[in-house]
Amino acid sequence: MRPPATTRHPLLIWAWGLIRLDFVGVPFGALFFCLSLTPSLLPRDWLFQGLIGGVNASIGYAIGVLVGKFLHRVVLRHRRWWPPPTRILNRVKVAVVALSIVAALLMLVRASAWQRQVSALMGIEGPETSAYLRTLIASVAVGAACIGVSRIILDASKVLARMLIRRWHLHHEMAFLIGASIVVVLLVTMVNGVLFRGFLAGASAVFQPQNSTTRDGVAQPDAPERSGSPDSFAPWDTLGYQGRNFVATGPDVDELVRINGRPAKEPIRVYAGLQTADDDAGRMDVLIRELERTGAFDRKLLVIVPTTGTGWVNPVAARAIETMYNGDTAMVAVQYSYLPSWISFLGDQDKSIESGRMLVDAVHDRWARLPPDRRPELVLYGESLGSMAGQGAFAWLPDIAKMGFSAVLWVGPPHESSLWSGLVTRRDPGSREVEPRYDNGRTVRFSQAADSDDIARIAAGPWDGTRVLFLQHASDPIVWWSPNLVFSRPDWLVEPPGADRTSSMRWYPIVTFWQVSADMTNASGVPGGHGHNYGDSVLDGWAAVIAPDGWTAEDTERVRVSIEQSHTPGNPEY
Repeated sequence: MRPPATTRHPLLIWAWGLIRLDFVGVPFGALFFCLSLTPSLLPRDWLFQGLIGGVNASIGYAIGVLVGKFLHRVVLRHRRWWPPPTRILNRVKVAVVALSIVAALLMLVRASAWQRQVSALMGIEGPETSAYLRTLIASVAVGAACIGVSRIILDASKVLARMLIRRWHLHHEMAFLIGASIVVVLLVTMVNGVLFRGFLAGASAVFQPQNSTTRDGVAQPDAPERSGSPDSFAPWDTLGYQGRNFVATGPDVDELVRINGRPAKEPIRVYAGLQTADDDAGRMDVLIRELERTGAFDRKLLVIVPTTGTGWVNPVAARAIETMYNGDTAMVAVQYSYLPSWISFLGDQDKSIESGRMLVDAVHDRWARLPPDRRPELVLYGESLGSMAGQGAFAWLPDIAKMGFSAVLWVGPPHESSLWSGLVTRRDPGSREVEPRYDNGRTVRFSQAADSDDIARIAAGPWDGTRVLFLQHASDPIVWWSPNLVFSRPDWLVEPPGADRTSSMRWYPIVTFWQVSADMTNASGVPGGHGHNYGDSVLDGWAAVIAPDGWTAEDTERVRVSIEQSHTPGNPEY
């Protein structure tokens, strides 16, 4: 189909070319769109599904165009029967387009049922079929935009090729290859060197002002056991938004007495924000001075907490361990960025890993100088990007025990985490990737954290020495997303599904990568116990790795009730 003759202005003809579809590309695009409707880890509303569907449809369309050109040049060229009569060819085209539309609509009906199935696993209501049909509109818009942009890039390559032909009389194919290479290099340079850096700078400009604010109801602590107090070496106004939340909240000594029914201690919380010192070394120095000032090295437990992007510390995890030990604890954390975890993960993973390594090394070196009989038990906690940061402090698993850690609890580790990925790759034969075993669980164990019984089961049996526990939901896209999903099927999609992953999920090249990528944007937006929302299962993790002497399941439930009654907020990071 061509634009009317009266409107064949060169600019209009070029604009029409941006949206005109290739016959062979249409069924491939429809196939990829239909595959994108299959279920993944988390429920998707029609808008997110439209985004995924449009991206995948445009990729499928591009593959179809390439296949069509290959067939025409290699197979069909110079055949007597090709092309067929125009009337027959037009009928075939109409039939293919009609079948593609019908297949997409029928698949949308099935997809809404799949989404209700996945939603039911999360304990939430799924979409209605009629509302989910809006996915097709969103996908068409996204797909058209992707195809239009790709054609602009292709046209730019052709313009450069024509310039090269006129200037140096190059062969057409060689000129186009050089032109396309120049355009690709310019685009990559612009995206990596200009757009991405501009995005990070813009994100910093957006989130840095929030770092200077304080949440409603949060006030400077008076207790000397807290950083930011009048006695502190870390001034209140330098701690950042998340740092002020951390030091000014949590149970105090009076609340712990009410919960546990016996004398308690004021929990120690030490923190340094980005503005507390001029550089990382300065912040480490402030932290050590704070630990010494507050008497942290005289407590029963010293907990090191590498933070997520903005310096966030899970308040449920902090409250749980402080209540379990009746305040005889000290927690230490440091901020390394203004940016949320997903931006830090994309933009500067090295910064988070380096921050975690420096924090662990600084606190450990000071702890190691104490007489062995006067040292507190050394514990490490990390969630999400904080888990990845903490793992960066160790070359391999034995280093954790060599450094004297009593316990480590890592929650929702990103797939690229060095220690986690190494352990999963080298897991014991016969164990699943979603719940691996390593060295028969002698030091490290993994739990899907489906419920408290699952964690207790994993922790049961002989577990002497240092205990390292990973909590990782089967439906957590932060744990299972990897660039390898583009062309490689992971073991967790071959093995029987985990506790809260639908058995209907399948792996498809390219498609699954974009599905799980989209799942990451809603990783914490699902109920506790699913996705990247670990709720109060962190409490069960603490009970598994570092429970106080004589601790019982009834004690765990008592602490759980106190956490629920405190209305401690969950994860705002993703």
